[in-house]
Amino acid sequence: MSDAEQPESTLSTLQPDPAWDAESHADAVDALATDGLTFRIWGGDWCGDCRQLLPAFAAALEAAGMPDERIHAHAVEREDGEKVGEGMAENGVELIPTVIVERDGTEIARFVESEGRPIAEYLADAIDAAE
Repeated sequence: MSDAEQPESTLSTLQPDPAWDAESHADAVDALATDGLTFRIWGGDWCGDCRQLLPAFAAALEAAGMPDERIHAHAVEREDGEKVGEGMAENGVELIPTVIVERDGTEIARFVESEGRPIAEYLADAIDAAE
């Protein structure tokens, strides 16, 4: 079964943060709303960075009107001290959260755990640069 046929995982950390202010991040919301983008997200509900970063990103995706079918969440678990989850090896995912933005099946942007900026802002700049 290909990765695309795998059942979608759920992440409670992808519940949008109700306090996130879309108006203060209008440029990021506009970039995330770009037609034809797909978001592949790896995270773990046990992960502190994921709990800190993913709710705001989920709120940004919601504000951008991103349809659910363009958001693919992949839950990462810990087994024997290793991170394991669907599609990790194929996509070079080692740290979480990782968010890959694709257009027509081609990666155009990637956020990895330690970028030092909120996910939406980082990816917005990368999406704009790829235009």
